Amino acid sequence: MRRRTVLASGLAAILSPAVGRARGPFRLGLTPVFLDNDAIVIARLRAALSEAMAEPVELVQRRTYQEITATILDGSVDAAWICGYPYLQHRESLALLGVPVWRDRPLYQSYLIARADAQAGALADLRGGVHAFSDPDSNSGYLVTASDLARMSETPESFFSRSIFTYGHRNVVRAVAGGLTTSGSVDGYVWETLAQVEPALTAQTKVVAKSEWLGFPPFAARADRTADPAVRRFGKALRSLDQTEAGRAALQLLFLDRVQQPDAHLFDGIARRMALLTGG
Repeated sequence: MRRRTVLASGLAAILSPAVGRARGPFRLGLTPVFLDNDAIVIARLRAALSEAMAEPVELVQRRTYQEITATILDGSVDAAWICGYPYLQHRESLALLGVPVWRDRPLYQSYLIARADAQAGALADLRGGVHAFSDPDSNSGYLVTASDLARMSETPESFFSRSIFTYGHRNVVRAVAGGLTTSGSVDGYVWETLAQVEPALTAQTKVVAKSEWLGFPPFAARADRTADPAVRRFGKALRSLDQTEAGRAALQLLFLDRVQQPDAHLFDGIARRMALLTGG
């Protein structure tokens, strides 16, 4: 009887979705959301968070938002820097830990870009061209343009001759600058940051349109782990980065001011765009 009880409890632990991974270094998931996995930025961010938490932090990189969201949901990472779009797709399962502040606001825009010499002043002028999206689960790199097209009773498939996913905002800019595509949908924060660190690249592109201001890509964890001491320490460490020398150095490399307390209402605009695609 005791053996059956032990086996049953062990099986329940394996199958239970609320069970996290075995304790080790705190694992933070990242996608190429900011600057193409810049090694120096990543090293500084890891060092600052490790110092603030007084424990090792491991940064886990994945290529797509779908992959990184899956790692949160299955418990193989403790938290991740994601996007408002996948956060809202899984809002019942995820909890916000912090929202970065850029240029004094926890907001950013999606930019529609084209070659610098393109005769285009609006989305309508890009019909029939080849378009670069960042990621199918990216707000700025897909949803904004797709929902703008929905307002025109169009889809990316009907409007563009072809579209590609580059899985990185810098790669969108490269695709447009290099002539691989005629236009692209990109994170405005990334484009503006690249304009400072790689001005020769962004100079080959121009901003055709900007979206309204939307909630900046947040940090999130699984909702059932918000009481976990490690997750709580991580949230506190995030929100205090601007209070330490190492944290300020990491934020400076990311061109961010700080990370503030989360507010789910910041993502209402993204929710409205999601409804345009679903007809809700």
